[in-house]
Amino acid sequence: MNKPDETPPAGAGDRSLRFLFEQADIRGETVHLDDAYRDILAIHQYAPGVSRLLGEFLAASVLLGTTLKFEGKLILQARSEGEIPLLMVESNSALEIRAIARGAEQATSERFDRLLANGQLAITIDPEQGQRYQGIVPLVEDSLAHSLDAYFRHSEQLGTRLWLAADGERASGLLLQNLPAQLVPDSEQRNRQWEHACALADTVQEEELLGLDTGNLLYRLYHEEPVRLFDPAPVAFRCSCSRERTRNALASLQPAEVSDLLEELGCITMDCEFCNQQYRFTREDMAEVLGEEKSKILH
Repeated sequence: MNKPDETPPAGAGDRSLRFLFEQADIRGETVHLDDAYRDILAIHQYAPGVSRLLGEFLAASVLLGTTLKFEGKLILQARSEGEIPLLMVESNSALEIRAIARGAEQATSERFDRLLANGQLAITIDPEQGQRYQGIVPLVEDSLAHSLDAYFRHSEQLGTRLWLAADGERASGLLLQNLPAQLVPDSEQRNRQWEHACALADTVQEEELLGLDTGNLLYRLYHEEPVRLFDPAPVAFRCSCSRERTRNALASLQPAEVSDLLEELGCITMDCEFCNQQYRFTREDMAEVLGEEKSKILH
C-alpha cells in the first residue's frame, strides 16, 4: 500500500470507510465518530467510563451494520447486573446512529467487567423486509471487542474481528472480515492470510485508532500489502422517534388509563430517552384512541 499523500484535517470524522485486500479474500472497514459521538454525549452527561464504553458500542454498531446487505437497522443491547443495567445503540443502513445508557447515573467505574458485570449482549438485525434475527453474546471477556470476537469465533458466520477505541471526544474502530473464497481457493493459504492480517491489526494502539485517518492507519499496518480504499460514507446522529410513533405507544394503553391521565394532568407529555425530544398530547390529540369525536370535546 502506498503512503497517503496528505492527512485529512482533525475532526474530518463521522464517516465509515471500506477497504479490500487485493490479493486476499479479506475486507475491512474503519469508522471515526466525532460530532455524532459528542452530540449524543451532550444529551446525557455520562461519566467518563460510561462515555468511553458508549463510544465503543457506537463504533461497533456502525462497523457491524456495514456488513449487512439490505435496508434495515442493527441494534446492540447489553443488559447487566453491573453499574449500567441497560446500554443500547442503533445503527441503520443510512449510517444514522443513536444510543442510551439507562440507569447509568451512578456509574463511576471505568472497567468493562464492572460496568457490565454478568452481562449479555443481544445483537438484533431488523430488516425493513423479512425476519428479525438475534444473536446473544455473553459479556465474559475484558472488553466489548473481545466479547464480539469470541461470539464470531464460535458462530457459523464469516470470520470477523474488531478493534475499538473511544476517549469521550472521538470513537473509532477497525473491522476485518474473512470473505468466501474467490481470489484464493487454497484453504491453508487463506488461513495464513487471515491470521497474518489479524496479527498485524493486533499491534494497533488505541491512540492510533483514534488519531490516525484510515489511509495512514492502513499504511501503518499493511504498507506491504496491496489494499484498495473506497469512498467514505457519512455517519450522523439522528433519532428515529416521531410524534406518530409516540402517539402509537400511548394508543397501546387502555383507553380508560389514557383518559385518567388526561383528566389528572390536562395533557400527556412524553420525552424520548435517546434525544430528549418532548411530545405533548391533549385530549383532542387522543380523541381517536378514546373513541371520542373531536368536535364534541369542550375547550
